[in-house]
Parts: sequence; C-alpha cells; structure tokens
Amino acid sequence: MTVSATAPLKQAGSLFAFALDTGRATFRRPFQVKEFLQQAWFVASVTIIPTALVAIPFGAVIALQVGGLIKQFGAQAFTGSAAVLAVVREASPIATALLIAGAGGSAICADLGSRKIREELDAMMVLGIDPIQRLVVPRVLATMLVAFFLNGFVSVVGVMGGYVFNVVLQDGTPGSYIASFTALAHLPDLWQGQAKALVFGFIAAVVASYKGCNAGGGPKGVGDAVNQSVVITFMLLFVANFSMTAIYFQLVPPKGA
Repeated sequence: MTVSATAPLKQAGSLFAFALDTGRATFRRPFQVKEFLQQAWFVASVTIIPTALVAIPFGAVIALQVGGLIKQFGAQAFTGSAAVLAVVREASPIATALLIAGAGGSAICADLGSRKIREELDAMMVLGIDPIQRLVVPRVLATMLVAFFLNGFVSVVGVMGGYVFNVVLQDGTPGSYIASFTALAHLPDLWQGQAKALVFGFIAAVVASYKGCNAGGGPKGVGDAVNQSVVITFMLLFVANFSMTAIYFQLVPPKGA
C-alpha cells in the first residue's frame, strides 16, 4: 500500500476544518445541556483519580528540582516563588493536558469510533441530525471545563506538595517559602495557566473527536484511532504550549523586570 506524500497535509487540513465546524456548531441551538453534563461527569470520573495520584509526586519533583537549583545559586529565599512559577505557569497545564488526552481523550475517541463503525453517525446524518452539534460540541465543552478545574486542582496540590517536601527534605523554612510567593510570581501567571488548560482541553477533545468520527476498519480501526489521537494530541499540546508561552512573555513582562 502506497502512502501519498500529501496525506499528512490532507489530514492536517481535515482536522483544522473539523475544528472550525465544531466552533461554528457551538453557537447553534438547541444546545445539548444533558449531553454536556453527562460528558463532563464522564470525563471527570475517568481523570480525577489519575490526577490525584499524579499531583502530589508531581509537585514534589518540581520542588526538589527547583529547590536544588536555587540552592546552588544561594537564593533559597526565592525557592517558594520559583516553585510556584514552575508549577502554575508550565508544569500544571502540561500535566493536566496529558491526563486529559490520555484518559478523557482516549475514552471520547473510543466512544465516537464505536458509534462510527456501528454506522450510528451515518444514521444521524440521514435523519438530518448534525453529529458535530449533537455529540462533538458537548464533549469538547465538557473537556474544556474539566481541564480548567483539574488544572486548578493540580496547581494547588502541586504547590502544597512542594511546600512539604521543601520544608521536610531541603531544610527550608515555612515562612520563607510562603513569603516568597509574590517575589517573582503574580496573578497573570495563574490566568495564563488556566487559559492554557482551556486551550489544551479544546485540542485534546477536538483531536479525539475527529479521529473517532473518522474511524474505520472495525474494532482494530477504533484502537488505531485511539492511539493516533493520543500521539497527535501530545504533539499539538507541546506546540501550543510553546506558542502561548512566547506570546505571554511578549505581552506580560516578568515581575521585577
């Protein structure tokens, strides 16, 4: 079987067109409130336990790495602020996105893929029902909402875990760790992290929905679509993270600069 050199470009164009169709369908009525609530609960139920298990050691590793680096420069007074910046601005959105893509996105792709191979999506189109408006939009919005709150949860638990490990293992002082929060970090850093979570949730849900709605070849095709959706989402997440970070630094200068 020969693969066209333009196949990746066609796939990228189809994915972009699918994202635009999803954006347009978001503002159509009626809005599927029941489906949205069901999908929000579903995505939260499959991601909350992995998030809880990852958040504490994740924040601890960040605190240990940042604390060790800061200590080499003799700036232990800024350990808390540096840890907060690392967790809130970069690490927490990435961890949330990976959990959303790996757990929630794969579940969405498998669900829509199974509907596709059972020809349920084709039957909906025959009946005049837009599958994007009926199925995709509620899943995308639900994933964005869950990613937003999960990012806040990971940020809080990560900072608390960093505090405990810095005080216990690195002989830091509790007062110094807490007092240094505002030395380098400020409120726009938190908003940037939350905005990243929303964008990453959108990307994960759109890619998973696209691969699920275009699955074929029976159960094996659905499994392949799930694997491809996770890989593609990871690649797009890192590109989006770099772009948003670069734009943020141009719009909001670092505190004290």
